[in-house]
Amino acid sequence: MKTISILGSTGSIGTQTLDVIRHDRGRYRVAALAAGSNVDLLVRQALEFRPAVVCLATKEAAERARSMLPDDIRVLHGEEGLIEAAAGAGAELVVTALVGSRGIRSTIAAIEAGAAIGLANKETLVAAGHLVTRLARERGVPILPVDSEHSAIFQCLNGERRADVMKLTLTASGGAFRDRTRDQLKDVTVAEALAHPNWKMGAKITVDSATMANKGLEVIEARWLYDMDYDRIDVLLHPESIVHSLVEFADRSVIAQLSMPDMRIPIQYALTWPERRPSPAPPLDLAAIGRLHFRPMDYERYPCLRMAYEAGRAGGSAPLVFNAANEAAVERFLRGDISFLQIEDTIAAMLERFPPEPVDTYEAIAELDERVRREAMAIRWP
Repeated sequence: MKTISILGSTGSIGTQTLDVIRHDRGRYRVAALAAGSNVDLLVRQALEFRPAVVCLATKEAAERARSMLPDDIRVLHGEEGLIEAAAGAGAELVVTALVGSRGIRSTIAAIEAGAAIGLANKETLVAAGHLVTRLARERGVPILPVDSEHSAIFQCLNGERRADVMKLTLTASGGAFRDRTRDQLKDVTVAEALAHPNWKMGAKITVDSATMANKGLEVIEARWLYDMDYDRIDVLLHPESIVHSLVEFADRSVIAQLSMPDMRIPIQYALTWPERRPSPAPPLDLAAIGRLHFRPMDYERYPCLRMAYEAGRAGGSAPLVFNAANEAAVERFLRGDISFLQIEDTIAAMLERFPPEPVDTYEAIAELDERVRREAMAIRWP
């Protein structure tokens, strides 16, 4: 029986991870669950899966949960509680499904405790990839990607020599606005941005899909997961989201991973690797789908993706700045403070304001992350 902790259990990835566990219940034990402020859902999850530890963001939320849970479930709160849930519950695998860079410290703690990482929090590698991957190598800890694109690459590379890999190609659905021109994006609403045509995801990642910032984060993540130069990482627009990624080899063979757009498939593979198990997801019927379409990426149409490549190539703190600025800008867009196109304006302004510099410790990363967010939240657009 594999012991699993889930950081971000009430979000989209977390709830689907529990659905995978529910489908194959006898193979797993849930050691810890951590969430933000959704007390009611966390309590329901804890009563069903009976973890030893649960954690919430604030003391008030934790006190409310404590009043609703039995005494044998420890209720923690805050960052220290999150670290305890990640590293102190004895999990063999920690699924890091927190939104944004707040997952970095708990991921590092889990690696230091010797747990395998089911990585759904791509911002961890974007902001601190050099630290996290080095620590994972030192501890002999696998990082198992949960993102559909990176799970696809991981599967395509099984049994292959890395020296034979020529190119990685991530596919992108194009998000809610893939069929709109830039002129048509000036007055789009939050509701429109959240209407993803293929995937059911959280609000932040859905907006990131519409701006293509999410694909930019995945490009930077691929650099660290697979030790691949940016010139050998490509992005292809694929509206159906059936082909999740492709790998080209030295002999010009291309191997791709295909499945229905259901996150339970890559989640389950991270949980069961190196085995495969029956999935609760629907089967792929290519005859019913009929056709698959692919288009080259337009980096003028999607400047967030272009800026992500530029930040990745610049190195140092530039990817961190890209990520922090994007997180702040998306938060402002979701609350109606800025327009959709001002997300990319904010990222560009912060990349100019904070030139690349070395960030070699977690403390340096956290301090710069806070500065960038503060300025990105304060900037005023006409």
